[in-house]
Formats: sequence, structure tokens, C-alpha cells
Amino acid sequence: METAVQYFIVFGGLNIKIDTTKPLLELIEKHILDNYLQLRNEIHSLTGGYKVDHAILTGVAQGDRRTNSSFKRAFVSFEEGSRCVENLIDRGIIEIESSQHHLANKRGDDKVARKLLFTTPFLRFWFAFVSPIYKGIKEKNYKEFYTLFENKEAEFGNFVFEELSMEFIRDLFEEDAVKQFGKYWDEKREIDLVAKTTSGKIIAGNCKYINSKIKKNELNKLKEDCNAIGLNVDYFVIFSKNGFSSELKSLKSETLRLFTPKSFKLLLA
Repeated sequence: METAVQYFIVFGGLNIKIDTTKPLLELIEKHILDNYLQLRNEIHSLTGGYKVDHAILTGVAQGDRRTNSSFKRAFVSFEEGSRCVENLIDRGIIEIESSQHHLANKRGDDKVARKLLFTTPFLRFWFAFVSPIYKGIKEKNYKEFYTLFENKEAEFGNFVFEELSMEFIRDLFEEDAVKQFGKYWDEKREIDLVAKTTSGKIIAGNCKYINSKIKKNELNKLKEDCNAIGLNVDYFVIFSKNGFSSELKSLKSETLRLFTPKSFKLLLA
């Protein structure tokens, strides 16, 4: 299941069959880099091909997804950036995401920058790793791509891992269905997953797509962040690409759930 997640982060939304027995980089080269011109034309048809729009999409894919920082990366004003975002939303390329301040009974979420969300993992991959360095890729020189991907793969994968984790939580709480869910962020902190069930139970969690095991300090930080924003949590959940320390596993209980990509098999049921 971990392999499926790794490949979905790149190819999700791209309508091709993927042989997951082959190395990821081999498949990227075969299906994406070697087909650059064809895919570029298809994506330009989807986006309209405007340079400013593409600059914003790259800003979203490579940054923290906040509107203001994405516009800054693209060197556009907030007004121009907002117009471009409206167009990209209409075209079904991105969506707007707001912080779940109301779950913490906090006001002022209108003062917190909204985030922009790609509708498919593949489009995010394209604008993070292909579009910004297209000149070399167009000439079949993939060295820069490999360097960029190697340095940013874990950071890039974490977001899609968060999205899959959120879907998993929705399926997990079947008997007490999740009715509100999303992420929380403000100027000082971020919580990857916050949710509220039909009965009013609050769920909070973090997701780490890294190669090391998650330790108890991650739980401590999560609890500190929740306390700081006044979020009264009933269930803590932590998702890890590569498991947990023995100390953290010993704390596992009804109110502390620990999950790895193997857990996502529930999504296929």
C-alpha cells in the first residue's frame, strides 16, 4: 500500500495504467518526461496556457499554498492573482481551502490567508517539477529534474498523504460520521487534520511523510497546538509513512490512534 501511495502522489488523476512493480523514476521518465510535448499541449488546453496563471500554479505547487505567498512567488499583485485564481477555479484546476477556525470556536478566519488546492495530484506534480524547468526536459536533459525531485519528494508527498489521511478518517468513523473536516492554520501554527463528528466529537491529527519513525514529541507538539487554539480534542490521530517509536506505540489507545499507509486499505474496501 505504501508503494501505491507513493505512485499516486505523482500519477493521481493522469489517465494511464501504471505498473507499480517498476521503479517510480523509470515510470516518470517513460510516461511524463518523454511525453513532455504531448502533455504540455494537453495541460495548456486545460489551463488556457497563460503565463501568469502558470506562474501562480507553480507558486502553489512549490510553496505553502497560501494565496498571498503564491502570488508573491509569481510576482503578481493580490488583485491580479485573485482574478487568475477565479479563472483556474472555473476551469476545474484548483479549489480554495479555508482554515477550520470554527471547530476551535475561533473568529477571525477571514484574516488568515486561504490556501489553494490542486484538484489532482498529477497537476500539482507537473507545476512543481516539470513546468518550472521545462527547457531541459524539452531537450531530453533530465538531470535538473532528478535533482529537484530527489530534494523535494518527501516535502511534496506530505500534502497528498494528508489528503489520503483525511479520507481515511472519514471512512474510519462510520458509526459516528464525520460532518466537518479540514485543516487548521494561523500565523503561528498548523494542524494537518481537524474534524468533528455528528455527535460532536473532535478529532485532531498530524501526518508525516518522512523516512524516520515518529516519536512522542510529535504527539506533545500536537497537543500543545490544540491547547493553544482552544481545541478540546476527543481523539488524536497520527499518520506516519514509516511507523512510530516504541515509546509512542506504547501510548496507543482508544483516544490515540496511530496509522501507516497500510491502514489505507480501508479506502479500497
